[in-house]
Amino acid sequence: MAKKARPEHHEEHADESWLLPYSDLMTLLLALFIVLYAMSSANVSKFEAMAEAFDSVFNGGKGIMEHTSTTEDSKTQDGSKTVEQMAAEKAAVTKKDTADDTLAKLKKKEQEDLTKLKKQLDSYINSNGLSNQLDTKLNQSQLQITISDKALFASGEATVKPNSRTLAAAIANILKNFPGYNIQVIGHTDNVPISNNAFKSNWDLSSGRANNFMQVLLKNPNLDPVRFTSTAAGEYHPVASNATASGRAQNRRVEVSIIRNYQDSENKISTSNATSP
Repeated sequence: MAKKARPEHHEEHADESWLLPYSDLMTLLLALFIVLYAMSSANVSKFEAMAEAFDSVFNGGKGIMEHTSTTEDSKTQDGSKTVEQMAAEKAAVTKKDTADDTLAKLKKKEQEDLTKLKKQLDSYINSNGLSNQLDTKLNQSQLQITISDKALFASGEATVKPNSRTLAAAIANILKNFPGYNIQVIGHTDNVPISNNAFKSNWDLSSGRANNFMQVLLKNPNLDPVRFTSTAAGEYHPVASNATASGRAQNRRVEVSIIRNYQDSENKISTSNATSP
């Protein structure tokens, strides 16, 4: 008796047709979330990111690495700073802070030097009973030594008196210990007109006195002539009234100014009309 053939068993496959609409739904949801995210805080970078995302979803777009690069570029376009920019700014701030600290230390050292110089000059003045003829003043721009004309010159003359050269030598001997400063010698007169064979005006007299006293200072070989200038001020910068004899005596003077190296620009003394030794 022949055996009956068993019906062949066919494996049934699950219906996967639902995957297509599901993937479309996920795509639409992704697009929706991107739009919502962009609308929540709209700016150029997010719109560009949204455009990149749409391009990636619908057209294949760029690879992950390329998309990351575009996002980083967009951050610089919307005004935010790159790591390199922030590092450069930090380095600039650090450099400025270092420069400020260095300048502060230099100013402090300069103040100490000029204070010490003033004390040495004052000590010499007091020890020799010269307080009526010499005076020192330290301010924001300079250390100023003021010398009465009678301590240096005969009336109406510009030649340094022989017995006054000792005074000039003493001042020079103190100045030599403080190199590195520019020194300006300025001649002043009162407003009494002068006209003789040697000088036609107070300009000439003040110029001759400043230059001659500077030359005596520079007899000291330890002083650098490059650091020195002489200036004529004539009668135009009085420190007292020219209406009295005592006031005119105060105005007839020579000033030796040791100029600060570190000062505000408005405090700097002009050296126009100065003559070199």
